[in-house]
Amino acid sequence: MPNLPPSANTPATVPPTSTPPVLPVNGKAAWRWYAMALLTIVIDQLTKQYFVRHYTLYESHPVIPPVLNWTLAYNKGAAFSFLADKGGWQIVFFSVLALAVATAIAVYLRRVPRQAHWLSLGLAWVMGGALGNVIDRIRYGHVIDFIHVHYADVWNYPIFNGADMAICGGVALILLDTLFLENRRKAAVV
Repeated sequence: MPNLPPSANTPATVPPTSTPPVLPVNGKAAWRWYAMALLTIVIDQLTKQYFVRHYTLYESHPVIPPVLNWTLAYNKGAAFSFLADKGGWQIVFFSVLALAVATAIAVYLRRVPRQAHWLSLGLAWVMGGALGNVIDRIRYGHVIDFIHVHYADVWNYPIFNGADMAICGGVALILLDTLFLENRRKAAVV
């Protein structure tokens, strides 16, 4: 065997495997998104209290005739009054479900990439909206609704509230992030 330098006599070393780069996560900075959820709850509750204090049940006032009215209504079910006519078990069920979803979102928000602002905002709105409606269910046994979109007396959309708008807007932002922004974030890291 020829005289080789000492490094040549040793077996080839395998370079250490590198872990793929990871985007920094919200972590403790998730408090900003918890604050947004809290703001959503506060706005939702303040608007509901306004209508409870100033309107009677089913009282309606045109805002933009013939498409938008303020109309006070109570909903014992879920979205679109789903299961509203049941014996009351649905109030507990939807409250527990919303609390579980809000808890899962609160945990997940800490793991969301810090750059995913639209995703974090969407999650915060869903969490705030879900908790806003839970507060109603626990305090009153129903959800307070007041936004009535319709077309004259021909077509009526189910009456809803600010929490419902936050949930729908939040889901839209989550979908926007998932469909268009998530892959861009991943590609930027590679």
